Amino acid sequence: MTEPRTATADLPRAGPTTDALISAHGLKKTYGSGPAAFHALRGVDLDVRPAEKLAIVGKSGSGKSTLMHLLALLDSPSAGTLEVMGQDARTLTAAAVNGIRNRAFGFVFQQFFMIPNASVLENVELPLKIGGVAAQERRLRALAVLEQVEMADKANNRATDLSGGQKQRMVIARAIVNEPRVVFADEPTGNLDTATGRIIEDLLFGLNESAGITLVIVTHDEDLASRCSRQVSLKDGLIVDPEVAA
Repeated sequence: MTEPRTATADLPRAGPTTDALISAHGLKKTYGSGPAAFHALRGVDLDVRPAEKLAIVGKSGSGKSTLMHLLALLDSPSAGTLEVMGQDARTLTAAAVNGIRNRAFGFVFQQFFMIPNASVLENVELPLKIGGVAAQERRLRALAVLEQVEMADKANNRATDLSGGQKQRMVIARAIVNEPRVVFADEPTGNLDTATGRIIEDLLFGLNESAGITLVIVTHDEDLASRCSRQVSLKDGLIVDPEVAA
């Protein structure tokens, strides 16, 4: 092996005063300025704890996807603070942010965001390639997670030739290939039929139980949210019931 299974030695770790992996305080996000400004988040406090299953729910436009993007370091807040494993996100260099997103976080989106003409294996290997893992090690690790999601037999297929459920399994394999601490899933079953969606749900929750991966799921699906250990409901950029987020 040319590199440890998970390169996390240089990542921030939870500080002594909190057990939260991610801690948001007074998060605000505004798009535009003046009378036309849109306040997507108006001051959100939220802790994401190790190994929990957290659902962020709310109607379209409530701010739930914006909140997830801030928690995942995919965007920056207009105001407020965000601590990632005990470290203020504002103090992180661009390289450190990219490292956290690549190695500590995994992402599952409704739209798949795959490389369409590449093979399934090449899609799953992508985070490892970005992280500088050698080709042989990338292949071994990618094949191992494809086996885990029962997609090893599709490794050499083109991603575009897969069914919707198979594409989502591939995306989940890509999300977990670096053994992340947190998987962010934005409407992970939104484009799937009920039966296939249930299979994807079972896969995500199974990873939480077997590997202790923290799940942060953005959804308007009440059944999916009900399977989580905690729900946070947003409305007009605010958590509706603050005590739920404690």
